[in-house]
Amino acid sequence: MLDSQMNGEKPEIAFFDVETTVPTRPGQGFALLEFGSILVCPRRLEELRSYSTLVRPSNPTLISALSVRCNGITPDSVESAPSFAEIADTVYDILNGRIWAGHNILRFDCPRIKEAFADIGHPPPEPKGIIDSLALLTQKFGRRAGDMKMASLATYFGLGKQKHRSLDDVRMNLEVLKYCATVLFLESSLPEAFPEKSWVSPNATTRSHKNGKSSPEGPGINTNAPSSSSHVGNISPPDQGTDRTPSFLSLLTSVASNTTQSDPFDMRTLSSEMNTESLEDVSMEERTLTESSLLPSSVTNQEGCNSCPGFLEPDEVTVSSIKVAFVPFFRGTQKMILLHEDVPLQLYCPGLKVKFGISTKFTDYAGRPRLSFVVEPSANLLQVLEACDGITQKMSVESGSSSEWRHVVNKRQGYVNYPTIRLNIPTIVNEDVAQFATDMYQKDPSGSKQKLVFSSCDAAELDTWLTPGTILDACFTLEPYDFRQMAGIRLVAKQLIVHQE
Repeated sequence: MLDSQMNGEKPEIAFFDVETTVPTRPGQGFALLEFGSILVCPRRLEELRSYSTLVRPSNPTLISALSVRCNGITPDSVESAPSFAEIADTVYDILNGRIWAGHNILRFDCPRIKEAFADIGHPPPEPKGIIDSLALLTQKFGRRAGDMKMASLATYFGLGKQKHRSLDDVRMNLEVLKYCATVLFLESSLPEAFPEKSWVSPNATTRSHKNGKSSPEGPGINTNAPSSSSHVGNISPPDQGTDRTPSFLSLLTSVASNTTQSDPFDMRTLSSEMNTESLEDVSMEERTLTESSLLPSSVTNQEGCNSCPGFLEPDEVTVSSIKVAFVPFFRGTQKMILLHEDVPLQLYCPGLKVKFGISTKFTDYAGRPRLSFVVEPSANLLQVLEACDGITQKMSVESGSSSEWRHVVNKRQGYVNYPTIRLNIPTIVNEDVAQFATDMYQKDPSGSKQKLVFSSCDAAELDTWLTPGTILDACFTLEPYDFRQMAGIRLVAKQLIVHQE
């Protein structure tokens, strides 16, 4: 191995992970807070050396309360940490010319590395190949462990809780891959011993602690392994076993060779193979674009629907008939849905009053604003939503989620007697042009309706139609989510009818 290093070859696989701030406004971007990596021998799967360090961002105020909830890294903890410019040479040496590996790195960690080097005017490291375990395990193993989050996979194998710290997550990533490879290798050796139905774990249906309870000292991971900011050599890995090695190496080799690209940061290649946004519950605001043409922002004479087929008014909902279920989602992943009498629950609520107009406070993964506005719910709608909130939160906890639950009805201090709910207006993108995915109409006092058509997602223009005090009818879906340590139910508007005086 030393000879190959002298010849300029870097045979080790660089598993790495970054922790970052969480953007809280449009265009804010991410700031690195931690980098962690281990170099793994591809022949023996042993950890050769590791490196991890906190990173002091140029603007510590970017570390918001939301960011701290995600990874626990506070402004005080990075106050004496080096800047990225001070560790850039070390990071470059670790990554450049090696195969990169990690969970969801194509979509998240790789772009963050490129941005960090660009910020200091330094060329980024180039990989010899990229192994994204999110794509790999979605294709090879996704059916059995429910969703593809690292925390869910770790729980499935009893490896303990994900810590959302770079070096801990990197080691957990490697262990998850070993366990998955063991199962796949045994299945390929004795397929008759693994009937098709046994491929689906009980966790994949209920994700209940009864079926996949994690052990505090989960096997295979040494949570006390070194994680200092200096290189550590000759670290003995957990007992690997010999049966898992061939499958693990073959999986890594095939994925690394298939994902090598002239531009490893080009997300289009991965997007063409799999919709990774759906796996992370990020794309709840992105839906298939209809074939309607882009028209100038105006009001047309197109007639809206008289009602929303399949949508129930709150007084038509029987609370005892509401339940939550896990359903197949994408290539073996699953998601929660709310049902009413075994049919997806969708609500039509006439006469809602706008409390607060359009908000652009939150952004999606691409930095586009997540548009939403606040309305005052009626008493019967409030009853339905609180029932949905209660049973969905219970299911979330029972499935093993540790995310902070955000109630669908806002009852913050000062608004106890005036509860509010937030309706989200999703966007869709076609050839880099974003549009509102919600059908919107204007209804005049005579009862006639005209469709509102916008040429682009202009939040200011939309806000003129949804001013405080405006009365509207809304058709919306209830979509449970669990993303970045936050969970709850999003109310996604499918149709809005604005009443004009």
